[in-house]
Amino acid sequence: MSQIPMTVQGAEALKEELHHLKSVKRPAIVQAIAEAREHGDLKENAEYHAAREEQGFCEGRIQEIEGKLGNAQIIDITKIPNKHKVIFGVTVTLLNIDTDQEVSYKIVGDDEADLKNNRISINSPIARALIGKEVDSEVEVNTPGGRVEYEIVAVEHK
Repeated sequence: MSQIPMTVQGAEALKEELHHLKSVKRPAIVQAIAEAREHGDLKENAEYHAAREEQGFCEGRIQEIEGKLGNAQIIDITKIPNKHKVIFGVTVTLLNIDTDQEVSYKIVGDDEADLKNNRISINSPIARALIGKEVDSEVEVNTPGGRVEYEIVAVEHK
């Protein structure tokens, strides 16, 4: 399986979620199943079936997180010298040439992407267009709304 790029913060968030699933959620589900079994006939026991379904989702998520962490390529951007080039993990400030609006995005792994918090996936069209470019470069990005031209104003390692 190929390596999955991930920031240090993203890896920590996945580790915390995994710990929560294993130490809190899994025991709670086991307890709910045990309680539901005490109610008798399992064929018509909605609580039992709901708990079993939740257990399946929980175990699936645990396996998914363990797989991602096992194949993670954790990149600590603070340890890479800033050469003012756009690379994975940087925060890039862009100026929309048409509207004169500035926007900043942090380029992160797929699991960490959150557009509301200006965190875009390395696989997004904007990030793919920006990777390898330098400060003061102009970049054309194909978006669902059409072509947008940006100028790279700043690249920060934070």
